[in-house]
Amino acid sequence: MKDKSKELRILAKSIPEVPLQTHIDDCLAILRQLIISFPNLPLSNKEEFWKLLTTCIIFHDTGKAHKEFQKILHQASTFYWYEQRHELFSLYFINQANIDSNIKELVLSTVAGHHKGIEELKKFARKNYQREHSDMTDEDELNFKTESKKLNEKLVWKILNEYGYKPTEDDSFDIHHYLEQECRSYSIKHKDFLIRLLLVGYLKQCDHLASAGIQHIKNLSLNDFDFLYQYMLYSHQEKVCQIIGNVILSAPTGSGKTETALLWLRKQMEEKGCGRVFYVLPYIASINAMYERLDKKIGKGENKVGMVHGRLLQYIEYKMSTDSSSISEKKRLANDFKTLVTPLKIVTPFQLLKYLFGLKGFEKGIAEWSGSYFIFDEIHAYDAKTFAQILIFLHFITTYMNANVLIMTATLPTFMNKLLKKAIGKHSTIVADRTLYASFIRHKIKLEKGTLESSLDMIQADIDAGKKVLVVCNTIEQAQIVYSHLYTEQKKTLLHGAFNAEDRKNKEKDLQQDNIRLLVGTQTIEVSLDLDFETIYTEPAPLDALIQRFGRINRKRKEGISLCHIFTSKNEKDRFIYNPKTIEETISVLKTIVKLDNGIIYESKVQKYMDIVYPKWENKQQKDFDMTFSALSYFVDHSLSPLFYDEKKEELFYKQFDGTKVLPIDLVETYDTYLQQKQFVKADGLLVSIRESKLFHLLKEESAYKESLYLKNATSDKLEYKTFFVIKRPYNSELGLVIKDSLVAPNST
Repeated sequence: MKDKSKELRILAKSIPEVPLQTHIDDCLAILRQLIISFPNLPLSNKEEFWKLLTTCIIFHDTGKAHKEFQKILHQASTFYWYEQRHELFSLYFINQANIDSNIKELVLSTVAGHHKGIEELKKFARKNYQREHSDMTDEDELNFKTESKKLNEKLVWKILNEYGYKPTEDDSFDIHHYLEQECRSYSIKHKDFLIRLLLVGYLKQCDHLASAGIQHIKNLSLNDFDFLYQYMLYSHQEKVCQIIGNVILSAPTGSGKTETALLWLRKQMEEKGCGRVFYVLPYIASINAMYERLDKKIGKGENKVGMVHGRLLQYIEYKMSTDSSSISEKKRLANDFKTLVTPLKIVTPFQLLKYLFGLKGFEKGIAEWSGSYFIFDEIHAYDAKTFAQILIFLHFITTYMNANVLIMTATLPTFMNKLLKKAIGKHSTIVADRTLYASFIRHKIKLEKGTLESSLDMIQADIDAGKKVLVVCNTIEQAQIVYSHLYTEQKKTLLHGAFNAEDRKNKEKDLQQDNIRLLVGTQTIEVSLDLDFETIYTEPAPLDALIQRFGRINRKRKEGISLCHIFTSKNEKDRFIYNPKTIEETISVLKTIVKLDNGIIYESKVQKYMDIVYPKWENKQQKDFDMTFSALSYFVDHSLSPLFYDEKKEELFYKQFDGTKVLPIDLVETYDTYLQQKQFVKADGLLVSIRESKLFHLLKEESAYKESLYLKNATSDKLEYKTFFVIKRPYNSELGLVIKDSLVAPNST
């Protein structure tokens, strides 16, 4: 006997079953929270926008009432759905409904595109549906009009009536005509660009969050910032508490720039209301450290702080490995971080920039920028290409999204500062006062002849004297060699980019315990953890990199003035890392500091020195900057359009990352074990990043090969396989991936 109750119930989801009306109401519940979370939409009539979005939500899944689609949701054994698009049938109901003609077209386009782009829907319709007035028919083609008669209209209109909608007489709808004539691209200059983009973006947000069972969207409150007032404020911190709008902040390292940014944020929220917050940092290590720092301070126990980067799942896996959290709990936390559920997210710029490249679903990401607040830290750390992209992003959010931004730095050339000012438009400039700069006399440079590797005895003497020593090399290979030859009876560690996620996390944890007496590293340490050593030995590097390295010495100003040893001779491979001309200019400036100021680094003079080393981009950098800025600007101005996705731009976006992940041959067995146990996050955490050019070289000399492991699917008898590159080079948790064959393993200490 048939279950009549199932036949009379239209489902929106299955496993678990969710009736259509319940899903609509769940989406509307999310919308009501969005109205609170986004009070500063970049639109003149916010109330009308939210009403319009309400209409889109009510109609977006009505096309699921097709009887064959319902059979799928009710898990019938046979059905004849033919992989049609349910959102196209939703248009059938919108076309009939008593919706004001002035807004009906917006509702149609928004609902049509809440899963697929317009071009993809056009191709689907051309391939699958007969044209209404064509003499040429194909018996394999469906007829949209005929298929529409399979909709359970009676039950759908019963639901829609409860929201105030009724059908009109017109029940005809030519799907081909609509997709080809009515839906067209709307570039950024078009008056409807923003409303169309935001409608699609927020509809997707409501649909996805409701489908995921999300019931509560968190917001920051002013009380979350009470911890900022535990100590007396510096003058630049007091100033920022009075400013509404964009700010560029210059202050020395260690002068509370993060706290300054949060004071600015609190003032914006006090005056303008809540909004999503993005704290932008260049490197994963610094993002992890900032997340842990802010998570302890803001919204304790409420998970108001999240982060998004390419290794998020590995971080969560290792962070929660010691507690009883289930896999589903870990996934939920990762999803919360990625969605707008979390009000403050710490991110890399690429997590934001990807939406300006028109990647599929970009509307959802950009919608989250509406009236939001952006904090850019360590703005000096980016190459010319990335900096160009960031400028375009800053112009976009401040011009079109009603967003506010605070940019802070300790070292930035004047020419780059001017570009930032132009990008964000109206702003306030805050510079720490001279008294503060004068009090930050922490470092004295000493130029050492020769190379760092040839002077290990000098470094060893400081270690033997009991000093806490930092050594920074320009390449991983050099760091491994130096580390292997230095000895301490107490704990030492090596930190660079060729460790897997698990070992990297363990090293960062050790560094936080403050029990490391010797740290050898690469550029990774410039912007990673909150390190504080007594002295530094470093290979020659550009001035801004050196300033960042010095910032890890005597950070808390407890040692008076600490020595910073800089070697003047370069290694042969340094030319692949830094421009030799920039190194020469830096050495020249350092010699001037030694001559005029006895090697003392006065923070108030750093800007002058930066402008000597970096009066402008060098030729290649300028070319990279100009090409990137011109290409992305043109795309954003002319091609970025709601519901139109550019696959070439998506490919271009991901191609800019010069890196690939490989599996060291020593870890193949462990990797296989993790895969067989379905511990995919841990398996991926064993991979190590190397440059693509290095991988190609290793493949050519047969020192790397492609491998596939076969896995049995957990729910079927089908075999799945995972492909990866294995590199025939040793790996251990102390040295990391060792490319140089002659490098011997160190003695354990």
